Amino acid sequence: MVITNNSTRIARFALCALIATATLTACTRHVSRDIAPDGRAGEVVFPSVDRIVLKEGTFPNVDNLRQIGAGVTKDQLYYLIGRPHFREGYAAREWDYLFHFRQDDTVVTCQYKVLFDQDYHGQSFHWSPAGCADLLKTQAPAVAAAAPAAGPKRFELSADALFAFARSGPQDILPQGRAELASIAGQLKGSKATIVQVIGHTDRIGDEAANQTLSQARAQTVRELLIENGVAADSLKAQGVGESEPVKECSDSLPKDELVACLQPNRRVEVVVWGLQ
Repeated sequence: MVITNNSTRIARFALCALIATATLTACTRHVSRDIAPDGRAGEVVFPSVDRIVLKEGTFPNVDNLRQIGAGVTKDQLYYLIGRPHFREGYAAREWDYLFHFRQDDTVVTCQYKVLFDQDYHGQSFHWSPAGCADLLKTQAPAVAAAAPAAGPKRFELSADALFAFARSGPQDILPQGRAELASIAGQLKGSKATIVQVIGHTDRIGDEAANQTLSQARAQTVRELLIENGVAADSLKAQGVGESEPVKECSDSLPKDELVACLQPNRRVEVVVWGLQ
């Protein structure tokens, strides 16, 4: 009987450890191992391509890639090569991309990783396959590799203050939301802003596909209202990223109403502006 009891305890302990490990893995913000405060990893690991959020990846601007170097901020990366392509939030210590390059009559596909230090400045940069780094050497860069001096200006708005619950149309914008958007439009009109990107976000409650659709619809509505308030349409882009870029994590053990309140910061719309003077 003693052996049976001990075996049962060991089995239960192993099961609990397995569950805890799986839970931590599901919540992790990186896949590389032992990321040090200086932005170096004990082992660089690339995520499986089937986990990509931005399906198909992108064809990057090679000149922009050449400008990336040690010390680059996340805002600067966002401007140069866009948001990360995998499920990595703004607080992640690494960002991953899937890039395609045209070489004569073929297309070369590569994974690109940026590892950040404890202050979220990019410090180490990795390619898979490693030979993809040579694609940036095929012609001399126009300028020396360096991070751009200025990042974008961000306006962050609570989606709960902008829209009626679970709504996304222009008629669903709340009075407070209209006032905030009019104020932002006033700062943008007549400015030298080159790109204005409206990004919709949701929390993780509910269906992932539905959250993606809702975030895109809200971003599009905000774009339309900024245009109505005099912002030039050709500089405005709308993008929904669903639940893929949370800024706050909350335990599933919370009661439903407390979980909804805890995740409120994730329900937001960002207006990101480059070249605002």
